[in-house]
Amino acid sequence: MSNWDNFDQVVDFLVVGSGGGGMSAAIASADSGLDTLVIDKGKTFGGSTAISGGGIWIPNAPTLVRKGAQDDPAVIRRYLKNLTAGSGVSDARIDAYIDGGPKLMELLDTSPHMKLYWVKGYSDYHPENDGGSALGRTIECMPFDTRKLKDDEKFQRPNSMKGPLGLWVTSKDYHDLAMVKRTWAGRRASMVAAWRVASNVVRRRHMSTGGRALVARMRMVLKEAGVPLWLQTSMTELVTDAHGVVIGAVVEREGKTVRIGARRGVLLATGGFDHNQQMRDQYLPEHGRANISAGARENVGDGIVAGQKLGAAVDLMDDAWWMPSVFHPMGAVIPLVSERCIPPSVIVNSQGERFTNESSPYVNFVHDQLEGGHVPAWFIMDTKAKNRYPFAQVLPNMPFPQGFYDSGVVHKANTLAELAEKVGIPADKLAATIERFNGFARSGTDEDFGRGDSAYDRYYGDPTMKNPNLDEIVKGPFYAIRCEAGDLGTKGGLVTDENSRVLRADGTAIDGLFATGNTTASVMGNEYAGAGATIGPSMVFGYIAAQYAAANALPLSESAPAASS
Repeated sequence: MSNWDNFDQVVDFLVVGSGGGGMSAAIASADSGLDTLVIDKGKTFGGSTAISGGGIWIPNAPTLVRKGAQDDPAVIRRYLKNLTAGSGVSDARIDAYIDGGPKLMELLDTSPHMKLYWVKGYSDYHPENDGGSALGRTIECMPFDTRKLKDDEKFQRPNSMKGPLGLWVTSKDYHDLAMVKRTWAGRRASMVAAWRVASNVVRRRHMSTGGRALVARMRMVLKEAGVPLWLQTSMTELVTDAHGVVIGAVVEREGKTVRIGARRGVLLATGGFDHNQQMRDQYLPEHGRANISAGARENVGDGIVAGQKLGAAVDLMDDAWWMPSVFHPMGAVIPLVSERCIPPSVIVNSQGERFTNESSPYVNFVHDQLEGGHVPAWFIMDTKAKNRYPFAQVLPNMPFPQGFYDSGVVHKANTLAELAEKVGIPADKLAATIERFNGFARSGTDEDFGRGDSAYDRYYGDPTMKNPNLDEIVKGPFYAIRCEAGDLGTKGGLVTDENSRVLRADGTAIDGLFATGNTTASVMGNEYAGAGATIGPSMVFGYIAAQYAAANALPLSESAPAASS
């Protein structure tokens, strides 16, 4: 009996997951002439990519090269090897990422739908390290009118940060808008925003930016390539032949069990285990186990578990793309990125003491938070800060909704002593912390944690200050906001090689099985190179998997296939 006789449908390459990694793989697979199918368990497409900022960190992408931001690959290699030292990331994977990234972006560049720009000035997360860049290497999609998706528009994942009256902002826009009360660039950005609202009312456009724009544009490329996308289709198990080669999957679709054969293999791009509480409890550190994740709700570790059933090795399972966050009373997770750079503010632990540089890259901030058990922490700011800068989706000079106070997320008091009592931290320790910080603000130098020393710190800071991240906390009423150890998704998963093949513990490859994105142990190790260093590698290793599958036939037996379980 042929390997393929027991399948309901047979394709060349099966992609499980429709985020940036899955879509990139499908685009590359179709470009190589493979019959490709994408499936996703969700009702909408795009995965966590769709609800992300949409940045892509791929050095030497054509968008960067055209603007003169070209790097010697050896420089990028030094930067990444330094960041990942001790994390178990192989040189071969780093080299594959560096070499494969520009090739993927060259492929995407051939489509009229893929329009990108350089977010110039959005620093790498460690710009002072050897190979780091203060100008940054992050690219982002231009805004996209999702009406062009036609029937597929209704299947796009909703945006939890949709602006009023169709207002849309890019990363660059937000950088300026955050300073609307402080700089002329901020005021100009606000006028542009007002014009966009008026324009959208007249033109009835459905503009998307960030991750939504990225997945919408990639969906357009897939549609033109004729690649089908099946939503509400859950993979229940992988199928192997008698020699253990992965040749397909069993899925549930429209209430029916469907067996899909894959002549060149299966790519798992199913995200991490963000919302699998059992796996969080098993793998994540004690203070990071609470499910305060902004990842897609469908991310429950399906691909990781499926690979483990076939003997796949896993790594970095105790880490995540951590993000200090506010837990909205209605249940949403609000990441704190620009907020931690507000000058008249500090973040303290239960003893009222600072424990790290508040403005540092978010993964590093939470690593320090978890290591010291500083969960929750408390974001302390004064009325001056509240009136000048946006915070957790609340505009400057606007009150926090009453629900924030009722749920205990926000506390307000006329004095620091009263605030400390409400929060339950020692008033004398908080007073001493603020007094010391105010001294640093006056001098312009944070002698304890170096806040404001890095170009990354300063990007979202206030350029009107001597140190963009330091200002005195003096004007009551004062606010304390509960700061959780949240995440954008987990970063541990299946161990893969430089060709995105899933590996066993002994280092041998499981033929026919590929993986990318948060389903895998990240090529970034325990670190984060820059904005988009989640999406960038996911896309690149999806592309690499498709290239390998197109060039290499599976070593098939002639026996009938078997399910993985």
